[in-house]
Amino acid sequence: MFLTISTTGTKERPATDLGFLLHKHPGKSQAFSTSYGTAHVLYPEADDERCTAALLLEVDTVALVRRGKGKGRGGAPDAALAQYVNDRPYAASSLLAVALSAVFSSAMRGVCTAFPERAGQPLPLRIEVPALPARGGPGLVGRLFEPLGWTVTAEPVALDSEFPEWGDSRYVHLVLASQTLTLAEALRHLYVLLPVLDDAKHYWVAPDEVDKLLRAGEGWLPDHPEQKLITSRYLARRWSLTREAMERLELVRLAEADDSAVEEIDNAVAAEAETEEKPTPLAVQRRDAIVAALTESGAARVLDLGCGQGQLVQALLKDPRFTQIVGVDVSVRALTIAARRLKLDRMGERQAARVQLLQGSLAYTDNRLKGYDAAVLSEVIEHLDLPRLPALEYAVFGAARPRTVLVTTPNVEYNVRWETLPAGHVRHGDHRFEWTREEFRSWAHAVAERHGYEVEFRPVGPDDPEVGPPTQLAVFRMRDTDKKEAKAA
Repeated sequence: MFLTISTTGTKERPATDLGFLLHKHPGKSQAFSTSYGTAHVLYPEADDERCTAALLLEVDTVALVRRGKGKGRGGAPDAALAQYVNDRPYAASSLLAVALSAVFSSAMRGVCTAFPERAGQPLPLRIEVPALPARGGPGLVGRLFEPLGWTVTAEPVALDSEFPEWGDSRYVHLVLASQTLTLAEALRHLYVLLPVLDDAKHYWVAPDEVDKLLRAGEGWLPDHPEQKLITSRYLARRWSLTREAMERLELVRLAEADDSAVEEIDNAVAAEAETEEKPTPLAVQRRDAIVAALTESGAARVLDLGCGQGQLVQALLKDPRFTQIVGVDVSVRALTIAARRLKLDRMGERQAARVQLLQGSLAYTDNRLKGYDAAVLSEVIEHLDLPRLPALEYAVFGAARPRTVLVTTPNVEYNVRWETLPAGHVRHGDHRFEWTREEFRSWAHAVAERHGYEVEFRPVGPDDPEVGPPTQLAVFRMRDTDKKEAKAA
């Protein structure tokens, strides 16, 4: 990755003052270690009339992958290859933005002990980035930089100069020029907008990224016409962080309009009076959705397949409509914990007659599971290797054949909304795969067609308009003709 910052000067105010502002001597070539490689600072030209500082980031791609340490979503070979074969070593991105912040941290804050007054004065600046990913094209580059006082030249880079008919790539050759900005302002613009244009960050976006964005965006982001897009992309489209940042930016804008401090504007409620309701855990929302679907089906005798520690069995026992509840799991330890949770050893005779815990593998047919009204597979299928999924399918839909089957599984598209889940990781270390909504629906429709069921899909948890709900629920109902055959059998 490569970026140059150039300025011009006179004998009275030499261009080499840029070295003082950047805190990097023009007569030296310096190297700085970063988490993902080595950043080099050098000066291709440095005299009174013109000075250019270059930042060259040499990315260690193996270190980049190893620091991610993530399991792929589904372990597809293409995803594994893309970790090593990509544009990260060459195209300006969040890697370069982080290097800018680390190498030129004092300059970004506007600190210069040698010439303190010079740091606060505009410079004739020219910034060039030979390869910049621009998701949105040259038009978006202009909409982001021009309102900040830059003259923008963003030339699309051809996919292959030998084959012009292939068209342009998503990269541009960017040149920015300004006479009205300080060096600190220019660096802060780059720090925020480089990853915004790339629309992908190489590190996990944590809540402290909101503070970083507001610090770097001070003085220009609150009034930027593309504020919402910048905020959303910079925060990796995490809606909770984006909402927080937008609210704080609005407070800044109101405070500036009223010539007041932000604290004076944001004082409607005392800190000690804040009462925020805790969100309902997804596991509870999932159980509630399952109980509601079972109640709707009219089921009385229910199988909880892969019952784990018995949370769903415990919830079903509270409803007298479920007259027989059987929990099945392959893990003896899980069944022991479930029995302890349910207090089976102290349960009354009538209540104990309603519940049974069985050890069994869902990859094999089991005559004990036949004849039930409904079966639940809650967060189970993703724990199986994909080649074993057909065996579970036959054991449940082909052999046991309950009238209703409920299946829940994570929606991998929603993973980007989990603020504590590192990018590229699945939700649980034992998950063999996590499906998109389309993949889950395709599988469910095929199962229903093979075994004589109809299937309906429901969201569980907040249904995000872009990525859907965190959990997807499929409700399988046996077709009427198949119900008659099953009853006769």
